[in-house]
Amino acid sequence: MTKDSTTIDVGEPSNVTKSRSHVVVDAKKKKGFVAAAAGGGYKRGLAIFDFLLRLAAIGITIAASSLMFTAEETLPFFTQFLQFQAGYDDDPTFQFFVIATAIVAGYLLLSLPFSIVSIVRPQAVAPRLILLISDTVVVTLNTAAAAAAAAIVYLAHNGNANTNWLPICQQFGDFCQAVSTAVVAASIAVSFFILLIVISAISLKSH
Repeated sequence: MTKDSTTIDVGEPSNVTKSRSHVVVDAKKKKGFVAAAAGGGYKRGLAIFDFLLRLAAIGITIAASSLMFTAEETLPFFTQFLQFQAGYDDDPTFQFFVIATAIVAGYLLLSLPFSIVSIVRPQAVAPRLILLISDTVVVTLNTAAAAAAAAIVYLAHNGNANTNWLPICQQFGDFCQAVSTAVVAASIAVSFFILLIVISAISLKSH
């Protein structure tokens, strides 16, 4: 004679299920917090690099504007009534360069508070987005000034035989050295702006 056995399935107590769910939720929260902290540290490092680049760009643009503004030379072998002189204000392109690079330097100075906010609050989107848009606009002004001045500097060094434009740098060596250095400095500032735009794009990528 076979006896039928009856199996009774006893479920887990509700308090055990709740405790397990709390453990799972806490684990997910902890994982999310660790990921956020890691992302914040990464973005804070980018923000610090951004701030340092802006400081360097301020120095370079001020130097470029100052070099061009003070570029002047007078040939010494003429009388006081007849002298040949070269200065930045003799060419509208060089005047534009001085004004444009000064504006760029002023913008960089005004952008420092936004860069500091990005360091303090690396997850904030608004200041980084403002910097990205503003940098993209200002880099066009910097590029235009550097490119226009570079064209005039090239003519000053090499001239143009087709239009009978003679090179003047053989006579005005110091003047050409100053304006050439200013153009190089402005070109370096353009490369800094490109790095700043890339940094902002990377920082906004995860949002």
